[in-house]
Amino acid sequence: MRTWRIVRPPLAAASLLAGQLAHAAFRDDLPTLENQDPSGVFGDPAAPPCTIVYLGDSSVTAPGVDPLDHSWARQAALHLAERFHVHAHSVAVGGSKARDVLATQVDEALALEPDIAYVSVGSNDALRGTTVPRFEDEYRQIVERLHAEVPAIGLSGIGDLGTIPRLPEIARGVARIRGRATNSAIGRIAVDFPRAIKSNAWDVMEDVFVQDPTMFADDLFHASAQGHLVFAQVARPIVDRLVTIWQANPRPVG
Repeated sequence: MRTWRIVRPPLAAASLLAGQLAHAAFRDDLPTLENQDPSGVFGDPAAPPCTIVYLGDSSVTAPGVDPLDHSWARQAALHLAERFHVHAHSVAVGGSKARDVLATQVDEALALEPDIAYVSVGSNDALRGTTVPRFEDEYRQIVERLHAEVPAIGLSGIGDLGTIPRLPEIARGVARIRGRATNSAIGRIAVDFPRAIKSNAWDVMEDVFVQDPTMFADDLFHASAQGHLVFAQVARPIVDRLVTIWQANPRPVG
């Protein structure tokens, strides 16, 4: 007697998307863009010090963004530099999933003793088949560990992944659904941690990125410099709220 294995629709959809993404990744008509490091020191050395650390994926490492000052992570640091002497550190690695951040980046971030940590990860989980429960568990562990030691934590929401032009049309609807589910998981986690604030990237990708093709870089996958400036507009008010949280919960000296 033959036994038929039933694949649940969400798993089948995730597998389809991962396969389509793998196929789209090997297009010799599109450039491969290099990851970058937005770390740096900004602001008046006489101003009060502030250390911010970024964890995550290529949304932080900004492939192809030129000038790098237009990357949202650098823009956030420059915004902080209007009031503080900022040491910005990126421990992000392009292509990372939540499990990679948990395994390698959290310890490195905590060793830098940041006043603010900003996590931007989840798109690779959504696009490459991580189940939502697994992502939610791993992401929660990231936030738990940071929340235990860092005064304020920013959490980047996931945008509308169905807008990515490099994805085949058949995969865009699945990407949109997977992105929304991943974004919702981050939202559920954020409400459980009083010193964590989640940003909303969904609306700008759903609106601005659909209407303006210059929001994407030449590889038709990552955000361009113009796209990062839009994300920076979303991040600035989050950074201001994080400063307020940090100042109300300063890191102990010594």
